[in-house]
Amino acid sequence: MYARTSQDVVWTSTDAVGRRHAPAGPDARIVSLVPSLTELVFELGLGDRLVGRTGFCVHPHEALRGVPKVGGTKDVKLERIRELAPTHVLVNMDENRRETVDALAAFVPHIVVTHPNTPQDNLPLFALLGGIFGAEDAAARLADELRAALAEAAALRTTLADERVLYLIWREPWMTVARDTYIAATLAEVGWHTLPAVEGGETGAARYPAFDWGAPWLADVARVLLSTEPYRFREAHLPEVEALARRPALLVDGEMVSWYGSRAARGLRWLIALRRGSA
Repeated sequence: MYARTSQDVVWTSTDAVGRRHAPAGPDARIVSLVPSLTELVFELGLGDRLVGRTGFCVHPHEALRGVPKVGGTKDVKLERIRELAPTHVLVNMDENRRETVDALAAFVPHIVVTHPNTPQDNLPLFALLGGIFGAEDAAARLADELRAALAEAAALRTTLADERVLYLIWREPWMTVARDTYIAATLAEVGWHTLPAVEGGETGAARYPAFDWGAPWLADVARVLLSTEPYRFREAHLPEVEALARRPALLVDGEMVSWYGSRAARGLRWLIALRRGSA
């Protein structure tokens, strides 16, 4: 699991549920059921070992053309994965169903369970996958890039006052994010603190609560952020939301905010630029 010290986040040989993983060796066959982890596999230089991915795994686009699909993140095709004979399947506690993981464990030798909830959690994630698959140097490079981006975000917070924001992920019903999600923690790094001030727990619907526009806490919202995923908010939605919220609204790239892994540093820098431009 992720082990923390007062100075940094350090790697252990266990994943997010405490399962130990020995080094995989060069013949590893990886199936990724998480889009951001699929991208990370390539960033670590392990693309030639990826034998399966979900239909939502779209980056890097060209490199994925020849990688078989195994369904979605929730509706996984177990028999297709069995045919691909992976040695390792990468999953996430928030994105994949527990029953799917239990079924996979019956025939896949190694299930690597991840659950990053803050940008800092990417540091042990890099080290975990780098350690399992012999990509330590690439993992260290990604960690250095993330530390630099986190330092830039910290510097930004000294120059701009914090804002309370509403981050929209769905329309009808209108839905947002709890404060203990990766999205909320990422936004907080650039001084955007999400409302409502609720926590949703480890997994489940409470992490992404529905709300109505008459909620009293909306009076404290300074700005509304519309994410391009999972709902496909577009510029055309901005007037509607601004009329409902009576607040300014911004369209944000959902991948830059919610995709952990190798996109974490790029996402923070993208948010820093957006925050500066909207100040």
